Amino acid sequence: MKILLISDNHAWHDDALLKYAREADEVWHAGDWLNLDLFHELEKLNIPVRSCWGNVDGHEIRSIFPEHNQFEIQGIRFWMTHIAGHPGKYNPKLLSALRALSPHVLICGHSHILRIVRDEKFNNMLYMNPGSCGIQGFHHIRTAIQFQINGGKIEQVSVIEFGPRVIRF
Repeated sequence: MKILLISDNHAWHDDALLKYAREADEVWHAGDWLNLDLFHELEKLNIPVRSCWGNVDGHEIRSIFPEHNQFEIQGIRFWMTHIAGHPGKYNPKLLSALRALSPHVLICGHSHILRIVRDEKFNNMLYMNPGSCGIQGFHHIRTAIQFQINGGKIEQVSVIEFGPRVIRF
């Protein structure tokens, strides 16, 4: 199962992003869509989407996606939420649930900072933040993550760089 993990597109998408989406079995979005244009493009391509809403997402997006999206695939427990913090400094509102639910993979966005790391303090949980695939924010390079789920394992994790964040007027 091939996954494209993105976040924080902030109403932006382009052909480069859609090219990688076409190669995926599912697109996972860790919040801050801002509008549904990208979602509708993915629907046209018949690409399933798993997502959560982000802090800038309005009622329309919040009515489609949950704040916390928890699911299991091939025995791997995933938790996707927009504002999770990062290893060593998780969102205090999530700490007790993180300990109780013990996900194998925590996916978030919000920071626009690409980070993939194992957190030994949380049962070697894999933490994944794809950075931002949009053009709004302080990040310099637009990024995403692609990986595969195969036989209950996360494999072939790679970072996609779409190039510099160029503001268009």
